Formats: sequence, structure tokens, C-alpha cells
Amino acid sequence: MTSASRPRMQRRCASSVVTPSGGGQRERGLRFWCLLALPIPLAVLALGLGRYEISPSAVLQIIGRALAGQPPRSAADTLVLSVRLPRILAALLIGASLSGSGTAFQGIFKNPLVDSNLLGVTSGAGFGAALALLLTGNTWLASVSAFAFGMLAVLLSFSAARAGGSSHALMLTLSGILVGSFFTALTSLIKTLADPLDTLPAITFWLLGSLTNVTWRSLPALAVVTVVACGALTLLRWQINILSLGDHEAIALGVDARRMKILITGLASLMTAVAVATGGLIGWVGLVMPHAGRLLVGPDHKRLLPVSFSLGAAFLLVIDTLSRTALAAEVPLGVFTGIIGVPALFWLLRRRKAGWEWN
Repeated sequence: MTSASRPRMQRRCASSVVTPSGGGQRERGLRFWCLLALPIPLAVLALGLGRYEISPSAVLQIIGRALAGQPPRSAADTLVLSVRLPRILAALLIGASLSGSGTAFQGIFKNPLVDSNLLGVTSGAGFGAALALLLTGNTWLASVSAFAFGMLAVLLSFSAARAGGSSHALMLTLSGILVGSFFTALTSLIKTLADPLDTLPAITFWLLGSLTNVTWRSLPALAVVTVVACGALTLLRWQINILSLGDHEAIALGVDARRMKILITGLASLMTAVAVATGGLIGWVGLVMPHAGRLLVGPDHKRLLPVSFSLGAAFLLVIDTLSRTALAAEVPLGVFTGIIGVPALFWLLRRRKAGWEWN
């Protein structure tokens, strides 16, 4: 096989072994585009929900005036543009990040039980935030510290895996579990040392996930990392397809499995770290949404990755809307993701019957 024809053969092979079954081509295409557009109407509805309800038509008028450069006219304009809109955008970006990273991890490691916390990134981020809250009480520094320690956990996992002279997926997974457990123990120590009347409640609430403190200042870093990393993973979608066949098959098709896994793992971990730094520890999104995506569009990452981004964004947006409207007091996001995510995963696995299919 010539070097010029190898990429075409790789793409043909990757797409041929993961073609989704069921339904016509037109029906699958319509379903794909409807799933991609799902977060848009949900965002419009969410902008109007809350203690002060606003109709969807009024929300669209407020957004239209803002896009035209007109200043806010009423309290409703300020509520939508300054309070609800940045929070909803953060929910969409975080949901897309967690779901996309979970899809990438499950694909390259061929494991349906891994998610965005594969390398201990969320445990490291949780410890970083808890440490900052204990020492300073500053939520902005807690976000910075969460991102730093989340990436540190990833580096430690890679270092531990290579220390044994192996970069095998199993060794990397075990290293991630060990690093995550270590940072979880350190977080427990921080909670033991924290003031039970002041600092401990703040740490506990942050660890359960919340977008209460999100403002427009919270979005630039989150948006840049999410858009760039999601775009990069989308460009690498056919490599993920090939890696899901196994390392030997990937090497036979001309893909450097080791380097590609490091690149994809780094991108997914970066997405997870910035998401956790902004919204706290939010579980189940990166585990459940990839399964839902496979059920709807099949395992081909050409369609699965974009749909996972969209489903994750829509799911977390619904969860955040419930957290701020369901009860008089705001409920942490992690509570609802667990309550909804566990039954949803059981249902998805029952629908798939075999539980996991690659082709």
C-alpha cells in the first residue's frame, strides 16, 4: 500500500466497520441534524424559566435587541442577559465537554465503563478546589487551583504508567484509578480540617457541582478550550474509529496508536479539567451520554462525537434548569445527574441488550 493511498484506505475501513444499522439513510440524516439542533430550543425555554418566568417569544425579542446592540430596557432584559444567559452557556459548554471526552475515552480504550474521570482529573480538580477554599475562601482561586491540580493528576497518571516501562491502556487506566483515589483521600483530609460552620459547606457544595457563581468572566477560557478541543476531536474522529478496532489493527492501517492515544487523551483531559474548574464535580454526563449517542446514531464517531457533544449540552442544561427551579433552594447538579443518570444508564443498557457493541 502506498503512502498516498493509506489515508483513504484508513477512512474507508474505519467507516465500513462502524456503519450504524436500522432505518434508512434519509431517516438517519434527519435524526442526526435534529439531535445537533436539540440544545437550541432547550436554551430558549431555559432562559425563560425560573422564579420570574418569561415567555419564549419575549426571550427571543430580548436576545434580538441585544444582538442589534440595544441596551437593556427592563429588569427582564437584565435577568436574561446578565444572569441566566452566561449560566446557560456554561451548562452547554460543560455538558459538551464532559460528554465528548467520555465518548473519546470509551472509544480509544474500548471500555464502556470509563468516562471523563479516567485519569483522575476530576478527583485532582476536586482536591485543588477544596485546598483553595480552605486556604483562601476565594471561588475564583478555587477554579484556577482545580484546573491546575486536574492537569497535574493527568501528568501523574501518565508518569506512573510509563514508570513501569509500559504505556498499555490497562496500565494507564490503573494509574488513573490510583491517582484519583489518592486525590480523593487528600480531599477527605481537607474536609476534615475545614471549619464545619463556614468552609466545609462551601467545599461540599462545590464538590457536588454548581453553576451558581458563573458570570460572563467565567466563560472565555471555558469557551476557547471547549471549542478548540471539540474541534480537534472531531477532526480526529476517524482515528478514534480505527483505535476502537484495537492497537494491532490501528498499526496495520498506518496509525501510530501510542501517540494518537496520548493526543486524544490529552485533549479529553483538558476539556474535563476546564469543565470541572468552572462547574465543580458533575458526574454521569461523560458516562451516560455516549451510550445514548450510540443507541441513536451508532458507534461511528463521525456522527457519534457531534451527537455526544449535543446530547451532553442538552442534558446538563436540563439538569441545571431543574436544579434552580425544582425546589425553593438550589440543588447541586451532582444530585440530579446521579438521580437521573443511573436509571437512564440501566435503561440504555437494557435497550442494547448486549450492553456494548463496536460494529
